Amino acid sequence: MCSDPFFSANPVFRGAQRPGGLSLAATLYSARVFPGSAATQSITAAPSQPPSSAPCLVLDTNVVLDLFLFHDPATPALQRALDQGQLQWLATAPMREELARVLGYTYIVKSLHHHALVAEQVLAKFDAQARLVPVAPKASVTCKDPDDQKFIDLAVVLKATLLSKDKAVLCMKKRLLALDVKASVAIDSVAV
Repeated sequence: MCSDPFFSANPVFRGAQRPGGLSLAATLYSARVFPGSAATQSITAAPSQPPSSAPCLVLDTNVVLDLFLFHDPATPALQRALDQGQLQWLATAPMREELARVLGYTYIVKSLHHHALVAEQVLAKFDAQARLVPVAPKASVTCKDPDDQKFIDLAVVLKATLLSKDKAVLCMKKRLLALDVKASVAIDSVAV
């Protein structure tokens, strides 16, 4: 698990299970925020992954697109680390919702078509690799881009590595490092 006591002491973050093996965190959050939506049904239907002692990682949407759509040359090391359980990717329902929204952008739809993919395939990869946790409280540092705040908040609570290509996030590297968060563009530049 992540080193933060808030994370490891909280049964919701520890992957507490409901009958049937559904993640309590995913069920509680999505039922409150997205009652009855298709996104809620797909989130709450996903089985919870067991807790891991692997280092925690938070990925922003651009990195997720690089990983699952664009196959950026910087992502194979990240994919291997996730596949081998060397890293634990944690995300929230709003992060998944942002990815779903971005997958509908015209230029992304064109890229999906070019790579013979559909949005649902990218979301399925997200669901298979990311472990959903509750939304983190607002961190003591604020990003200029409010859309990126959710990634910073989660990384700060978890003391996780934050992978982002967003300049608004990367310009905060020193402030985040003071909070035990390593912000980086690629996993190659982060010790696993």
